[in-house]
Amino acid sequence: MSNKRAAHGAAELAVRLRSRELSVAPAVIDLLEEGGDPARELLAALSPRALGGEPEGHIIGITGAPGVGKSSLLGVLVEHWRSGGHSVAVLAVDPSSKRTGGALLGDRIRIAGRAAGGPARFIRSMAAAERVGGLAPATRAAAQVLAVAFDVVVIETVGVGQSETEVAELADTVAVVIQPGAGDSLQFLKSGLMEVPDVLVVTKADVGEPAVATLRDAQAALRLAGSDERPALLVSALAPPAGIDALASALDEHRAGIDLAARRLRNRRAGALADFIAEYGNHGLSAVGGRSAAERLLVAEEEDLDTMALVDLLARHARLDKR
Repeated sequence: MSNKRAAHGAAELAVRLRSRELSVAPAVIDLLEEGGDPARELLAALSPRALGGEPEGHIIGITGAPGVGKSSLLGVLVEHWRSGGHSVAVLAVDPSSKRTGGALLGDRIRIAGRAAGGPARFIRSMAAAERVGGLAPATRAAAQVLAVAFDVVVIETVGVGQSETEVAELADTVAVVIQPGAGDSLQFLKSGLMEVPDVLVVTKADVGEPAVATLRDAQAALRLAGSDERPALLVSALAPPAGIDALASALDEHRAGIDLAARRLRNRRAGALADFIAEYGNHGLSAVGGRSAAERLLVAEEEDLDTMALVDLLARHARLDKR
């Protein structure tokens, strides 16, 4: 695709996404994964500056260790949102193939068939690139632009490496999912897990007392961490599902209670720094004057730039601009 044709495609995609034409979501992700100037143009056209404010979609991060039941829970949540008339996009972040760079575990999204089809239910598996458990720049960008058109955008991570921290730097609301037997309150505190969730979710309520005991331990850990205002909920994704209405309400209540513009601004700056380091490494960070200097540059910049524009800003200051 020529640069001119790609640029025209980016402009057209931006217009269609702003018109909430949900069927363009796959093309949008493809363009962002290819990167380059067309991706920059798309992000600029859908930045808060261009939109006149933050996109309305609720960006939700769902993370937790492998096997805790995130995908099953997400399937029920998607069905719940769709039954309420909401459009939902799911970005499932998978470990990358070192050979191809593609997502290896796309088939792990066990979302019920009734929740998986149609343009209002968009599901895409995205690779985590070279950062174990981390978020690739395209994932950050995808979540931000899909929030222009979709009511709910979910980033599901595998819950290893840097995923919990990085999803917290992208989402409006973060739900950490644990399962019965995951540990006692002391283990939760030692893991640092209690610093991440806006909503803590214990799955597999259907097992009975072990799930209730884990919920008690999680609540105790939240109290000890001084975060007892954060809800801890017990849910089950098995038919008939339990606790899903309460979970969806807790996610909505968190979003309603935050300063959304301030949180997203902080997230864009954190994401820009993470993406800059991922692209240029420690050499790039040193060239810009270190992490503190980079953070000061980002804070001094205008508030409504998109993440890729902020990465370019750091690269120019470090004299590393490739374009």
